[in-house]
Amino acid sequence: MTENEISQIVVDCALKIHKTLGPGLLESAYEECLFFELKNAGLFVEKQKALPLIYESVKLDVGYRIDIIIEKNFIVEVKSVEALNEVHLAQVLTYLKLSNCKLGLLINFNVKLIKDGIKRVINGNLEQIEQ
Repeated sequence: MTENEISQIVVDCALKIHKTLGPGLLESAYEECLFFELKNAGLFVEKQKALPLIYESVKLDVGYRIDIIIEKNFIVEVKSVEALNEVHLAQVLTYLKLSNCKLGLLINFNVKLIKDGIKRVINGNLEQIEQ
């Protein structure tokens, strides 16, 4: 399955969750629901996956955790905040770099329309999903 195919499944699941629950819940609630929906979609999904930092050939456990990683090559960072900012984007970019993944989604569920809360991060570039 390609990263773009996974991306579409994630967006569809996020839309379903947002339609059902709406904005205003804790990030952990949305993360659990997304984990549940992705597993039900038949994907291999891990949550709160530890991500070590390799520095000068030394593996350092500095507490980085990926919210959701799908098929070992696609990252989803879940937020429930008033607005996404550069720190959130930097976090996803760092996770992509450290994990050698090519594509990730940053999803903020605390928005009126979920499409306004989804950002695709690709190889260090950011673009908003238009749906």
